[in-house]
Amino acid sequence: MSVDAARLQSLTQEFLAAHPVATTPREEFLSARFDAGLAWVHYPKGLGGLDAPRALQAVVDAELETAGAPDNDPRRNGIGLGMAAPTILRYGTDEQKQRFLKPLWTGAEVWCQLFSEPGAGSDLAALGTRAVREGDDWIVNGQKVWTSGAHNARFAILIARTDPDVPKHRGITYFVCDMTDPGVEVRPLRQITGEAEFNEVFLTDVKIPDAHRLGEIGDGWKVAQTTLNNERVAIGGMRIPREGGLVGIVADTWRERPELRTHDLHQRLMTLWVEAEVARLTGERLRQQLVAGHPGPEGAGMKLGFARLNQQISGLELELLGEEGLLYDDWTMRRPEIVDFAGRDAGYRYLRAKGNSIEGGTSEVLLNIVAERVLGLPPEPRTDKDVAWKDLSR
Repeated sequence: MSVDAARLQSLTQEFLAAHPVATTPREEFLSARFDAGLAWVHYPKGLGGLDAPRALQAVVDAELETAGAPDNDPRRNGIGLGMAAPTILRYGTDEQKQRFLKPLWTGAEVWCQLFSEPGAGSDLAALGTRAVREGDDWIVNGQKVWTSGAHNARFAILIARTDPDVPKHRGITYFVCDMTDPGVEVRPLRQITGEAEFNEVFLTDVKIPDAHRLGEIGDGWKVAQTTLNNERVAIGGMRIPREGGLVGIVADTWRERPELRTHDLHQRLMTLWVEAEVARLTGERLRQQLVAGHPGPEGAGMKLGFARLNQQISGLELELLGEEGLLYDDWTMRRPEIVDFAGRDAGYRYLRAKGNSIEGGTSEVLLNIVAERVLGLPPEPRTDKDVAWKDLSR
């Protein structure tokens, strides 16, 4: 039986009646919500969904929010929910889906992403972390860097070089790595903000069972594209209300502090407000397109705009606040679980926004993606396209 909005609303109300928000423990509530298919309704039955249209998730969320139901703290496990889950759904075996998706969605198991390396950031396909087959296992050695949340993660999505004798895009395989296994070492990377939400991860003879491989051997680049496209949508296409995000913070300051206003700043604020609203509406359109299939290169454009706007708006906030904007007194070496733009001061927002043009794909790389895959412009010459990875100069 197909599920429409009315049916989904009724199912949610029946669920709430059977699991009262006031008396049901949070973990039990989230687990039961997953089992009822109300976690992500567009996922298959038995995997937290009801095979319903993606757009109907809003019906469930509205009912649960009105009832004061607990959520799964999505900011804490953004990589798991936004990147690992859709990749596992598309490429995982039935056993992998059953093992990983439920604890991922409930937040019982946090995920991180082991992709970038010191010598393979913008050119991710040049990665050198090696995975060598030994029977039913793979032995992995290498170093990953800029890994958000690795210090809190139980699992990681990992790509590694399994065949150095073929061109770089064709010799990569995609794995799930248990971050608690022997040989996995996580070290903090102190950022310009003073804290360390990023990490470098060293992998020394880490044993990964072949049962934790996603996709075919050597197809890791294709699998990773699903992850990366979803990452860019997750970063640049987040659902926010009108005047949400950083522009709302600056607009509130403008209204509450008339002594800070100047004509020039007013013009710039209005320009950025309009651009932020255009970006918000474009994100809504992109999410509607996702209902029909998997995210495409359009997510790169959204992520580009998100980074530029965040940096310009946070810079405007500093100018608006004048000397106050220069204050930044939180240089402690913290290890946060989430990035909290709204709960910190203007100095933090300005410094942290600098990372937006790097994380999730550098702006330069994303410009190439938009140019080639959205606008259809000729690609840049790639002299290493058909050269075996082992023969590339590094």
